[in-house]
Amino acid sequence: MQTIKTSKLAAQAFIGLSAVSLLMVSVMAFYNPQDVMDLVAVKLTNNDAFSSIRGVYGGVGLTLFISLIYLLLTDVKKGLAFLTLLWGFYALSRLVTIFAEGSLGAFGKQWLVTETVFFIIAVVLLWKNKDSVLAKPVN
Repeated sequence: MQTIKTSKLAAQAFIGLSAVSLLMVSVMAFYNPQDVMDLVAVKLTNNDAFSSIRGVYGGVGLTLFISLIYLLLTDVKKGLAFLTLLWGFYALSRLVTIFAEGSLGAFGKQWLVTETVFFIIAVVLLWKNKDSVLAKPVN
């Protein structure tokens, strides 16, 4: 029983960490979209560009944050499954870029490692929580 409880707490902590990391980028994008793009040395040159970054990183990021908090509170297994997809596809998108356009810079390489590690953590936690009664949805 203690192992099940520990697995669920680890899963909740991971979901929370993922949610907060997405929220931080979202807040940055709402406040100043250029700050987000400065991370990859891209200059926003018009209002449509600012709007797009606010929408994708700000609006979508906030939606992801809210969704993850909801899943953290109601269905840990679905939250982990969602994060497996999210972090896995983030990492995959960077790998596609490597094959299509060439090597990543320091920022991209660091995030490829981070997203791959998060993907692996999500898979392991999902596997550890697969049979957990505590991880079932709250009715």
